[in-house]
Amino acid sequence: MELTKAEEAVLNGEKGEGMQKAMELVTALGKIYGAENLVDITSAHLSGASYKTIGDGGLKYLEDMAAGNARVSVPSTLNPVGMDRTRWKEMHISEDFAVKQLRIIELYGKMGVKTTCSCTPYTGANVPAAGDHVAWAESSALSFVNSYIGARTNREGGPGALAAAILGKTANYGLHLDENRKPTVVVEAETDGSIFSYSLLGQAVGKTIGSGIPYFKGIKPGLEEAKALSAAMAASGSVALYHVAGVTPEAGKYDVSGLETIHIGKKELDKAYGELNVADDVELIAIGCPHLTEKEMNQIAAFLKGKKKVRKDIEIWFCTSAEIREKCSEAVKIMEEFGPVLADTCMVVAPIEKTFSRTGTNSAKAGNYLPTLCSQKAQCRDISALLGAVM
Repeated sequence: MELTKAEEAVLNGEKGEGMQKAMELVTALGKIYGAENLVDITSAHLSGASYKTIGDGGLKYLEDMAAGNARVSVPSTLNPVGMDRTRWKEMHISEDFAVKQLRIIELYGKMGVKTTCSCTPYTGANVPAAGDHVAWAESSALSFVNSYIGARTNREGGPGALAAAILGKTANYGLHLDENRKPTVVVEAETDGSIFSYSLLGQAVGKTIGSGIPYFKGIKPGLEEAKALSAAMAASGSVALYHVAGVTPEAGKYDVSGLETIHIGKKELDKAYGELNVADDVELIAIGCPHLTEKEMNQIAAFLKGKKKVRKDIEIWFCTSAEIREKCSEAVKIMEEFGPVLADTCMVVAPIEKTFSRTGTNSAKAGNYLPTLCSQKAQCRDISALLGAVM
């Protein structure tokens, strides 16, 4: 890799230990993946925020970084944490977990990270522009910004994204380069237009193409649909970039006439639905993976208005960002009649396995992660079906 004199000075420790450690990690990753140089970034989004996922080792790493005066040099946001920071008792969280989780948030704050803890920072807290180079670590969020917004990021790991945020640079390889952003397969897709059907579409496509770059025909997702599609493909496969004809910024650049074409319709969506549904009954219904948008909050509130929860044996959690929760005060009042509207957390990174064993969700992303990360038998259905079952 070719480094500038200023970058070499950072690597030699002339700008402090925190910057040096960050440069060591970023350049090491660059060498592994064949990067020729570093590229400036405009923002970062960091994973490794939940105590459940990083544990005491991750907490110690953050303590060391903060003690070394490491600070981010670009606007940086944080992924969901393991609990709502003020309502953790309602989530059956232990005090020991809560203390350590709050310390993690504090340490990121000391490093200059905005402690808005959401997997959808692109709804307000962190919105790149098309063509921006960024370093994002949350799989669904990075897929969304690559695809729907047209920014450029690889699938960064938590430490790598933090190091890039400190430097304001990342290694210039992979999806930062034009030649690696070309579609690899055409997907002719049929959905019923619902957000849930886009989640199932993502599940089916991710399972089919793995880490490919699909070019979609036949769909026109808005923000909420693209959010669900991005999340499901990243979880069921490892799709970090996709193109949608007439929607995504780069789609018009490519001639896809010679590519393999696959068809995803009702048969494939039904198969995806069957694979995600294992539990017949649930103890917890958790909605908001990725976090609910303002539009989704209002839609749920409209569906629930005037209804009553009958099944008292099933808990319901609604997950969103603190920013969206504050914006939707009227919707929150209605939703809270059914269960808490939790901010800055989600069921996947919370220690729900301590309390529950069967969880319902409207998200194919959560449907993939609940069994593996949370030891759950999952039920994956549309919001109206999930909530209708408790009325």
